[in-house]
Amino acid sequence: MKIVMLGAPGAGKGTQAQMLAKKYDIPHVSTGDIFRMNIKNGTELGMEAKKYMDQGLLVPDELTVRILLDRVAREDCRKGYVLDGFPRNIPQADVLDEALSKLGDKIDYAINVDVPDENIIRRMGGRRACLSCGATYHIEHVPPKKEGICDKCGQELVLRDDDKPETVKNRLQVYKEQTQPLIDFYTKKGVLHNVDGTKDMNEVFEAIVAILG
Repeated sequence: MKIVMLGAPGAGKGTQAQMLAKKYDIPHVSTGDIFRMNIKNGTELGMEAKKYMDQGLLVPDELTVRILLDRVAREDCRKGYVLDGFPRNIPQADVLDEALSKLGDKIDYAINVDVPDENIIRRMGGRRACLSCGATYHIEHVPPKKEGICDKCGQELVLRDDDKPETVKNRLQVYKEQTQPLIDFYTKKGVLHNVDGTKDMNEVFEAIVAILG
């Protein structure tokens, strides 16, 4: 079962991808996590990716495609995987399709988590992240036990640059220009399914599970 998660930044597709990975025992492959790991470790790729992410821009295709294709070729992805943050434009989708086709494979489902822009700006402004261990919180929905402090490692929580309102607006604009055409791409392939991302997290999950059958 090979699933692509679509939706604007902050739509909740990452959370749903994690839940689906756990339920179906397949890897959650997030390009965002891969980039953040590289940034934390101070790798050359991480520093290059950080320059784009801090400005609310997307990391160039060549960096993303190389990492992603290597990841899904690993043994733990044999039964399937949930892609989160890839593909993010038509060229990436074409490269993925071509690579899978050579293996006699394809994407089975593209799930679009649909949320209006104003909801997303409010959601992301409430996010807080621990730069030490990578844990994430939300001041309304998933607050830490002690304000501003990570439950897991006790380090200070921050509002990441890419979650600030002005950056979020930029990211949404980039999404509309580059990523939204994927909805048409996967519709034409007959694998796109829309879910209402404004509902409770568990309701959204149940709706996706019903689609996957």
